[in-house]
Amino acid sequence: MSATGTADGSLPKNATVADHIVARLAEWGVHRYFGYPGDGINGMTSALQRAGGRVEFVQVRHEETAGFAASAHVKYGGGPLGCALATSGPGAIHLLNGLYDAKLDHQPVVALVGNTALTAEGGGYYQEVDLLALYKDVASDFLAQLDDPSQVRHLVDRACRTALSRRTVTALVLPLDVQDEPAVPDPPHAHGYYHTSSVPSSMPTVPPEAELRRAAEVLRGGEKVAMLVGQGALGAEQEVRLIADRLGAGVATALLGFTAVDHREPWVTGAIGLLGTRPSWQLMQDCDRLLIVGSNMPYSDFYPPQGQARAVQIDLDGSRMGLRYPTEVNLTGDAGPTLRALLRELGDGPAPTAWRATVADATSAWRRAQADLAGQPADPVNPQLLFHTLNDALPDDAMIAVDCGTATAWYARHLQVRPGMLASLSGTLLSMGGAMPYALAAKFAHPDRPVVVLIGDGAMQMNGVNELITVAKNWRHWADPRFVVLVLNNRDLAFVSWEQRSTEGSPRYPASQDVPDVAYHRWAEVLGLDGELVDSPDQVAGLWRRALTADRPVVVNAMVDPAELMLPPHFTLDQARKTAAALLRGDTDRAGIVRRGIPATLATYRPRRKNP
Repeated sequence: MSATGTADGSLPKNATVADHIVARLAEWGVHRYFGYPGDGINGMTSALQRAGGRVEFVQVRHEETAGFAASAHVKYGGGPLGCALATSGPGAIHLLNGLYDAKLDHQPVVALVGNTALTAEGGGYYQEVDLLALYKDVASDFLAQLDDPSQVRHLVDRACRTALSRRTVTALVLPLDVQDEPAVPDPPHAHGYYHTSSVPSSMPTVPPEAELRRAAEVLRGGEKVAMLVGQGALGAEQEVRLIADRLGAGVATALLGFTAVDHREPWVTGAIGLLGTRPSWQLMQDCDRLLIVGSNMPYSDFYPPQGQARAVQIDLDGSRMGLRYPTEVNLTGDAGPTLRALLRELGDGPAPTAWRATVADATSAWRRAQADLAGQPADPVNPQLLFHTLNDALPDDAMIAVDCGTATAWYARHLQVRPGMLASLSGTLLSMGGAMPYALAAKFAHPDRPVVVLIGDGAMQMNGVNELITVAKNWRHWADPRFVVLVLNNRDLAFVSWEQRSTEGSPRYPASQDVPDVAYHRWAEVLGLDGELVDSPDQVAGLWRRALTADRPVVVNAMVDPAELMLPPHFTLDQARKTAAALLRGDTDRAGIVRRGIPATLATYRPRRKNP
């Protein structure tokens, strides 16, 4: 049956423009809308109601959440397209941050935003905003206002096709009065009208053989091969493993590509970048070949020094090739089939074993050091202990949603994500407040799988406390009720505090950095959920077993040490000088930083074996 309820897929005689939009979007695979109602989209919400159970409207607490959730809907495999629905004026404005997350992380999302009635446009009506100007950047690949019922087919088709083929955000502006006009499912066969297709376009898959041969020639001669995999490698886990084995490569991951490899493997060095691991830094500093698969990680100083390594890149979008490192061969294609074709060109041959042994030694030493750091005492609780113990407790089918901040660093350094898990975050926009919307989208996509949310107290206060209401509203409908929220409660915007110290040489500024202490576990209990307070390391034992076997969502309010050091894998002399200057100028956390800093520095920067 169609989204509007007719058995043959056609629209009923009394269908409106809004009914037609819902039905046409369903042909593109859109069956879930994230949004918040308002009079500017009354026609659309009425159409969703008439569609019955064939489409789902997920009411969130704020339109920003709707944008984030639409992006995460695709990331967690909920469907090919994300869709966010918001009312005119303020609703459309609120939606933008989540849409920019989708745009920067290249997730196909269609935004539907209401607008002032056509008859009132230009008259200074309530909530009247120039949405075509406002959305010009976030939906730069396709943005249009629907002014006539005959436009529905071609505007919806073009919005969906563009979002999918360019992996970006597109937007349709829907004037209120047009939404309720009679549908025109079949535009006239006349000049000035279009008859379009709702069949998705094919995508480039495998580059030409000549280019594959060139890539193989570059890589085949390497004795110290490094791979960097990003979100473009998701779904090609087996191919990544096979080519890494063939090349004897060590593999570092961008955060968005975390689940493309098994982080338990000794040759997987983990995350790269400021929040990454020391072995990933060493991998890039010492390699003589580099294969980049589906990543555009922007920190150029974390790539090999220019001229050191010969490089090949694989990406679905040719315009994103060679932007971070001077690659010799750029292969435009889908990661899976391209890697399989490249593997055939490489043929059989011995893989360098000494290099892999070096990579494995560095990775093993790093992991031991992180375990040691997690076990060290803190005041009151060491946040790394919570992540280290979570690693062993995670179910094989866990879905992980991570917020931006110190939680990202501990996630990147302690969780060994393995095949079957799903994990994501706001990877390029790096927006606070994304974890709870991501977790909601994951749970609606897979209600039979457990979710773990890793979030700081700053992000929790942004929208996490509100979206717990959404959890409380919906959890009884989920096949698996497990929805665990770990809140790192250190009463500090700790990531920014560390940035101020290491980049500005400024001591912590309490007026900007202090975060109110909130009893998050009590708020959960008020909502009918479970809550746990962890204010002693003795309470960590058994915590994850209790949380992951509970019969309802659980919020863990963890009182963690704000002085826990978050050292980058490569700490420059300038950063060290500025951090020292901040402490000398009377940083409020000075005593704790000195107490935690010495063991953290020794563990992170201990000498390593010389490479063969």
